[in-house]
Amino acid sequence: QVQLVESGGGLVQAGGSLRLSCAASGRTFSRYAMGWFRQAPGKEREFVAVISRGGSNTRYEDSVKGRFVISRDNAKNMVYLQMNSLKPDDTAVYYCAAAVGVIPTNSPAYDYWGQGTQVTVSS
Repeated sequence: QVQLVESGGGLVQAGGSLRLSCAASGRTFSRYAMGWFRQAPGKEREFVAVISRGGSNTRYEDSVKGRFVISRDNAKNMVYLQMNSLKPDDTAVYYCAAAVGVIPTNSPAYDYWGQGTQVTVSS
């Protein structure tokens, strides 16, 4: 079982930046593609970004392309989401998740989930 813990959420003004971190337990972190998802009140959970197990491939939801960057450090069992040029519509609970053997954009493909961290972007 993979344990995931997000951190780095908080309140930021529109146009600002925030970096989320996700710490993974165990020695098998590098076996998993790692994704970020978010869920705003009254909305479905949506894909944000994913990075392959080796970090060479990434995918982003269209609305965050050019603003968000996903990265990972397998030596530290960490994955990050650098969020720039934040908008009020980015306000949501952000979750990191681990997927085995794939780099999917759909949440059902992910096997393990963190508890989430709140990101609030004010205007």
